[in-house]
Amino acid sequence: MKKQLLFPATNIPEAGERFEDLLVRNDVRIERILSAPGCASGPYDQAHDEWVLLLQGQAVLEVAGERVELTAGEMLDIPARTVHSVLNTSTEPPCIWLAVHLG
Repeated sequence: MKKQLLFPATNIPEAGERFEDLLVRNDVRIERILSAPGCASGPYDQAHDEWVLLLQGQAVLEVAGERVELTAGEMLDIPARTVHSVLNTSTEPPCIWLAVHLG
């Protein structure tokens, strides 16, 4: 058994995103994603489904060509092979995500 903290995130990157695996089991991976202020990244085209929850901050994404704005507490299901990018993330507070990768 390993006890971990999601907050506070003291290691926000200066650029890009930091991906931290929290749990990996069979075909499930749970990770915390820390986004630098004003981060833009991607495009991602993954072979697995991804469910994301924005825990802190605000973010603008593009998912399958559609602009999606998220605020803390909002979730998004991204099916496999759906092209998506992060267009921008908030500066204060910085974005902290919980992502679940399936399959």
